Amino acid sequence: MQRGSLTIAVPRETAAGERRVALTPDAVAALVKLGLAVVVERGAGDGAAHADAAYEKAGATIAPDAAATLAGATVVVKVQKPTAAEAEQLPEGCVLIAFLQALTSPELIRTLAARRITSFGMEAIPRISRAQKMDALSSQANLAGYKAVLIAAASLPKFFPMLMTAAGTVFAARVLVLGAGVAGLQAIATARRLGAQVWGYDVRAAAAEQVESLGAKFLAFDIGVADAEDKGGYATALSADAAQRQQQQLAAKIADFDVVVTTALVPGRAAPRLVPAASVAAMRPGSVIVDLAAEAGGNCELTEADETVVVHGVTIHGPTNLPATMPVHASQLYARNVTELLRELVKDGALALDFEDEVLRGACITHAGAITNQAAAAAAGASA
Repeated sequence: MQRGSLTIAVPRETAAGERRVALTPDAVAALVKLGLAVVVERGAGDGAAHADAAYEKAGATIAPDAAATLAGATVVVKVQKPTAAEAEQLPEGCVLIAFLQALTSPELIRTLAARRITSFGMEAIPRISRAQKMDALSSQANLAGYKAVLIAAASLPKFFPMLMTAAGTVFAARVLVLGAGVAGLQAIATARRLGAQVWGYDVRAAAAEQVESLGAKFLAFDIGVADAEDKGGYATALSADAAQRQQQQLAAKIADFDVVVTTALVPGRAAPRLVPAASVAAMRPGSVIVDLAAEAGGNCELTEADETVVVHGVTIHGPTNLPATMPVHASQLYARNVTELLRELVKDGALALDFEDEVLRGACITHAGAITNQAAAAAAGASA
């Protein structure tokens, strides 16, 4: 196949346990129809059940290794941020799209800026209506919330639904979901579908209506804060006093539940501590905690990232990348998010970066040798 003037490269993901791929064959076909060339590293889609032959049928060229994939690329699309070595392999001046985790990866961001790479962090897509189709955080969080409940159900030595049998009545499991963002709401919905009694909690006032719309009950606490939501819709960090009041009131409730799913995250910060060791000790043996904030230190004091531990008879799961355990749909959704972003970056087969555009300006982390995102610049010790 003859390459067009703009080439999109899809290297294999190299992070441990990562099975997703940034573009699926369907997404490649859509981009080829736009007149773009796509080069996919051999085996890049294997983890998501997409064979090289499917990419070739969609119009992509298969390259034998990362170096050949990246050679001459105008745009590089990945799921995970590149390693230091991978960042050095990127063509200087290219466009990079990935989950960059810019606020916690200062060294990488400095490298990308030094190499004059224009980088877009999928985690930085603005939370506005026009950008919903590019919102990869939400698409992947949906998968995480769903899978978290399945893990809990598989670990809990009890039924989720109420059962009435000849041998007596089995009461439904009681599930508490902490944090009612996309992952939390999906966890609530999934637990409800499995028949559990479900409660939700969030510091954002708007979350109560969302939790109740799914048929769950909302835990309301008086922590001295009327609302804790930023303009992007994310929870803001609480003051030390408010956090202490929250923890005390949560501690009085947590022991009532068979399952606790925690999803509370504040971008760029350590996860808020919602479940102290004392609360775990007060739970019934056999109870289960699934901590989706494990990568940021965990909402539970006893969580160990990527481990399952049993403490005081309570099973605590600390998965850090649940979307990768559902790579087919995770890749499908991520590829659609990336494709929609590419449509904003490319016009008539050529790059057309309009930084007056709110979406592009918000998602851009580095450009023209500078760190353009203020928060990322502050984390990297530079000025935006």
